[in-house]
Amino acid sequence: EQETKDGLRFAWNAWPSSRIEAARVVVPFGVMVQPLKPIEDLPSVPYEPLTCKQCAAVLNPFCRVDFEAKLWQCCFCHSRVPFPPHYAGISEHNLPAELFPNYPAIEYILPRPVTTQPTFLFVLDTVLGEEELKNMKAATTQAISMLPETANVGLITFGTNVQVHELGFANCPKSYIFRGNVEYPGERVQQLLDLGVNQNRQAQARQAQPAQPQSRFLLPLSECDFTLESIVEELAADAFPRKQGHRQVRATGSAMAIATGLLEICAPSGGGRICLLTGGPCTVEPGMTVDTDMNEPIRTHKDFEKETAKHYRKSFKFYTSIASRLVRSGHVLDIFACALDQCGVAEMLPAVESTGGLITLAETFDHSIFRETVQRMLEKDEEGHLKLAMNATLEVKTSREVKVSGLIGPAASADKASGQVSENEVGIGNTVQWKMSTMNPLSTYAVYFDVANQHSNPIPSGSAFYLQFVTHYQHCAGQFRVRVVTAARCWCDPGAGEVALGFDQEAAAVLMARLAVFRAQREDAFDVLRWLDRTLIRLAAKFGHYTKDQPQTFSLTENFSLYPQFMFHLRRSQFLQVFNNTPDETAFFRLILNREATYGSLVMIQPTLLSYSFDGPPTPVLLDVTSIVPDRILLLDTWFMVTVHYGSTIAEWRKAGYHDQPEHENFRALLGAPKADAESLLLERLPVPKLLECDQGGSQARFLLAKLNPSVTYNSPQYGASEAIMTDDVSLQTFMEHLSRLAVASN
Repeated sequence: EQETKDGLRFAWNAWPSSRIEAARVVVPFGVMVQPLKPIEDLPSVPYEPLTCKQCAAVLNPFCRVDFEAKLWQCCFCHSRVPFPPHYAGISEHNLPAELFPNYPAIEYILPRPVTTQPTFLFVLDTVLGEEELKNMKAATTQAISMLPETANVGLITFGTNVQVHELGFANCPKSYIFRGNVEYPGERVQQLLDLGVNQNRQAQARQAQPAQPQSRFLLPLSECDFTLESIVEELAADAFPRKQGHRQVRATGSAMAIATGLLEICAPSGGGRICLLTGGPCTVEPGMTVDTDMNEPIRTHKDFEKETAKHYRKSFKFYTSIASRLVRSGHVLDIFACALDQCGVAEMLPAVESTGGLITLAETFDHSIFRETVQRMLEKDEEGHLKLAMNATLEVKTSREVKVSGLIGPAASADKASGQVSENEVGIGNTVQWKMSTMNPLSTYAVYFDVANQHSNPIPSGSAFYLQFVTHYQHCAGQFRVRVVTAARCWCDPGAGEVALGFDQEAAAVLMARLAVFRAQREDAFDVLRWLDRTLIRLAAKFGHYTKDQPQTFSLTENFSLYPQFMFHLRRSQFLQVFNNTPDETAFFRLILNREATYGSLVMIQPTLLSYSFDGPPTPVLLDVTSIVPDRILLLDTWFMVTVHYGSTIAEWRKAGYHDQPEHENFRALLGAPKADAESLLLERLPVPKLLECDQGGSQARFLLAKLNPSVTYNSPQYGASEAIMTDDVSLQTFMEHLSRLAVASN
């Protein structure tokens, strides 16, 4: 498949050649881009890419080459560009790697050395119970032990006040204390920590003292590991007493502002990560989630709808300003929120989303989800380098007839203007370049395009157009690298049916899901659902086969047939239906959808269901309530949770201990198979999903029932004869009947 060679997935693999016809296609022209996707036999060359003098596109296999004149013609702007002297030996039989026709992707390792090292600034919450504080300290020590020796580390702790620990002072623990109810701008943090702001003014007064280095707070791990681990070991819970009937004061916002200011001055070249470990909501300005008074409940989605979440707007604005500072400096925010209640993740979302950071929600710091996620995040490759890219940018080059509408994903605009920017903005638009403070091999971005060619300027069917994705990034091996992926697709005649043949329903569903979530964060949920429904009806009317006003004649071709059920499950998903989820959980779900690759996103939208029985090997079954059978084990994968569901008969046999008896070897193997498959799924994902085991009829079986198509409900004729779901939701069959009727209607 082409995706394995270039990391690209197009919703439409053939595009109509005019703007009017493109608008009739309904589903946007988008590409799922996985810039650092591991590609087998990816060519890697140790020199700078050769770029076009006019449009700055990189030399690629689709460029025409004049070997005699030593010129190449850019496939984007058609300029003729001379080869530099070091390409003098080029010929038809001696091609450089970037012109190999079988390699749409190539990686350049630039000869410029990297002077900055990755920096990890741990920001630890001390407003915790004794047991939880002990678990957090153990987890932090474990994370520190996994870091490379050359990585810079720092430590900030917070409770009622904020403490910045000076790791460069090894004689005894030394820290600077800041008030927790004050928002400190970057300049003030630098001044109070004596990081050079007023040194000129005070130079004469301090001539006798040597200037203190900026590295007092951020040191290479090899120089301060003992000091850092000693401070973490000796951390005590916040000593300020809690008033009766009040929550304890937790100054998360002030700690975040101080951490941002510290990285801005001590790691100005980027590559820093703020790792926030928190066990509850911020209860004081700035960044307040809820008041200390226990009479004030923490905000819910209902409060958002009624606009009664009184702290939300102000806190969201505060973290948006933190986000812009982090993006400008090339730093990242990761949040590890471990608590039974909410921790204010919904307010902090802009700072995580725009920097490409990670959110992990767990119940305790001792939970396997938290510990395994930290391990996975700090995994190293075969050469001992972290699998993380820093200070990345993604730039898109297009043919003249194509314009860039925008990008949806964990990125921020680099505000690069171009004539190829579309007036129809989608997601983060008005630019052809985006900044990613961090990126990993799984990071995937949805880029949306617009056909700009006018109907009066026909393009011959079969002519090619080109898209190029140029990713600059800093590798943890200490190298600047550039990965260039160039793709070609064809213009086609809308009436010839080639547009429909080139439809990728899986990529289209994920691109639509990202767009729906982007709109849901800014619009009323009901309006987003209506927009999704109208889009689906128009698509079915455009590409379905039917006789007008005869719903029974409606059908879709194979490459469109699954798209309606993807939309059915998307409408019911936790991305658009916030009932029974907290704002923190909704923020977490949406963040992960916006960064995951096509297959993973599809699993989130429409989970997979496998059946295990004595009849044969595991088989996929319908995501339907009729798939629940007493003598069957089901494995439901929703990406966020992997559920092993035992049918009632299987559960009774297990409780009777039959699997422990030697004569029931097959039953023991049957019980073990779904668990082994579930464990293998957990190994592939970041953050790590939750593993759940439940029995048919048990309370936790609700996690399975919530995802199944309710084809049998209390209103159905089959009620009582098989498992049923107590709901008023429409089934997939009813949904398809309505779609057929509306798609074939004359009006």
